[in-house]
Amino acid sequence: MLMATWEALLSTVAFGLGNGGTAGLIYTYIGVFIGFTFVSASMAEMASMAPTSGGQYHWVSEFAPRRYQKETSYLIGWLGLLGYQIGVTIGAFVSGTIIQGLVVLNYPTYDYKRWHGTLIAMLITFLVAIFNIFFARFLPLVETLTLILHFGGWIGILVPLWVFAPRTPSEQVWNSFVDAGWGNIGVACLIGMITNVGSFIGGDAPVHVAEECRDASKTLPRAMLWTIIVNGTMGFVTLITFCYTVGDVEAAITSSTGYPIIEVFYQATGSRSATGMSVILIILNVINNLTNMAGASRQMFAFARDRGMPCHAWVSLVRPGYDVPVNAIIISAFCACVLHCINIGSSIAFNIIMSVGSVALITSYFTSIGCITWRRLRGLSLLDTKFSMGKAALPVNLLSLAFLVLMYVFAFFPPVPNPPASAMNWAIVVYAGVLGLAGVYYLVRARHFYDGPVEYVRKTA
Repeated sequence: MLMATWEALLSTVAFGLGNGGTAGLIYTYIGVFIGFTFVSASMAEMASMAPTSGGQYHWVSEFAPRRYQKETSYLIGWLGLLGYQIGVTIGAFVSGTIIQGLVVLNYPTYDYKRWHGTLIAMLITFLVAIFNIFFARFLPLVETLTLILHFGGWIGILVPLWVFAPRTPSEQVWNSFVDAGWGNIGVACLIGMITNVGSFIGGDAPVHVAEECRDASKTLPRAMLWTIIVNGTMGFVTLITFCYTVGDVEAAITSSTGYPIIEVFYQATGSRSATGMSVILIILNVINNLTNMAGASRQMFAFARDRGMPCHAWVSLVRPGYDVPVNAIIISAFCACVLHCINIGSSIAFNIIMSVGSVALITSYFTSIGCITWRRLRGLSLLDTKFSMGKAALPVNLLSLAFLVLMYVFAFFPPVPNPPASAMNWAIVVYAGVLGLAGVYYLVRARHFYDGPVEYVRKTA
C-alpha cells in the first residue's frame, strides 16, 4: 500500500508528459519496472539476512568494510530519515491539493489560494498522526480493507475511462515523444522517467516494521517481491489506459485544477462524476500516508535507538501503555507540517524539494546493495537467509547498481533546460544540506557515541 504505484502515477503524471510524452512514459516505465524488480530482489535478500527496523543503514553497518561501517551507516541513516519524512509530507500534500482541485472543478468562482491546500494537508497529517498513536493496532485491519479498495478503486477508475473517454490513436500513444527543449528525445525521456521512479519508491517499507512481524526473515522477502510485481503490473495497465484516454494533452497539463488526471476524468465523463473518481485517489493517498507515517516513525525510532540523532533517548522512548514510538510519530508530523508551509511561498519550490525524497532513498538503496555486492566480489561470508537468489545474486546486485546510478544522476536535472532560478531543481541543495548538517552533528557529538548497530552488538556481546 505504501508503494501504491497506480495511484502515484495518476497523481504525478504531469512531469512525465512534459518530458518524454506518452511514448516516453510507457517505454521508460518498462525499464523502471525491470530495474526496481532487481532492486527489490536485492533488498529482499538483505531483509531476510538482517530483518530489523533500521533497514538500509543497518545493512550498511552489517555488510560494509569494517573501517567504514560507522560513518557510512550514519549517513545512510540520515538519508533514510529524509526520504521517508518527505514521503509522509507528499501523501498529505497530494490528498490536500486534489481536494482543492475538486473545489476548483465544482465551484469555478472559487478563488484558488495555495495556503488553502496547505491547511488541508496539515489537517490530514494531524489525523494520520493521531491514528498512528492511538489506533495503530487497527492498522493491519485498515490496510486489509484498503487492499480491497486498492483493487476495487483501480477497476472503478479504469472502467469509466475505457467506456467513456475519447481514444487517442495507437500511433500517437506509442510514437509520440515530447522534448521540453533538451534537443534530444532520449535525454528528455530519461528526465521524465523520474515520474515512473517516484511511483516505485518505497519497496523497502516492509523492512521498517520488521520487528512487529512474525517470522520476519521469511515474511519480508515475500511482501517486498509481491509488492513490486502486483503494483508494477497494475501501474502498467493504468499508464496504458491513461495514455489512450488522455485526450487533449495540453489541456490536461494546464488544467486549472492542478492535476491532469482530474481533467482527464472530466473529459471522459463530461460531468461532475469526475469528483467521485478523484475521491478514490484521495482516500487511497490518505491511507497510504498512514502506512508512510508508520514506516517513517519506526525508522526514526530505530536510528535514535542506535544514538544516531539529537535527543536520541527521548526520540526512541516507547511510553508505558503504548506499543508505538509516540515521540517519533510526533516529530514526523511536525516536520511534515513545516515542509507543507513551503507550498505557501511556491508550489514549484515545494515540488522540487519533494524530489529529494526519491534521491535520498535511491542513495540508501545503492549504498546498501553496493556493500553486499562488495562482500560477494571479495568472497566474504554472508549471514544465513531464508531467501537466496543463489548464483543469480551477484548479477542481480550489479544490474541494480547500474540502474540506481542512472536514476541518481537524472533525479537532479531541472524540468527544462536553462531554467530560471524559481524553476531550478534545488534537490541537490537540500540533499547536500542534510548531509552537511548530519556531518557537522557527527563531528561535534555523534562520533562519540554512535557505533552503528552491528558494532554496538559486538561491544555489548
